[in-house]
Amino acid sequence: MEGLEEYMLPCLNKQLFGVDCFGCGLQRSVALILRGEFVEAFYMYPAIYNILLLLIFLIFNLFIKFKHDYKIKMGLIIITVLIAVIGYFIKLTH
Repeated sequence: MEGLEEYMLPCLNKQLFGVDCFGCGLQRSVALILRGEFVEAFYMYPAIYNILLLLIFLIFNLFIKFKHDYKIKMGLIIITVLIAVIGYFIKLTH
């Protein structure tokens, strides 16, 4: 796990323009989760747990369909995007 950082993709937006993008920190956050550093993963990318919940729900929903699954998906997507955008603006101001 220690050498995982050397395989991460660089942020093209940050390299070209010098500004973080909405996804900056996502790879490092996943690496932190794999190491068991859950609080640090949240601080690195606040929407990480919502993204994981959304992915789990989407995979689960591929096999089991149920009533209101579209509403749940859209709700999770909206909440995840809001958290990512709010986290992005907080990161820019600090």
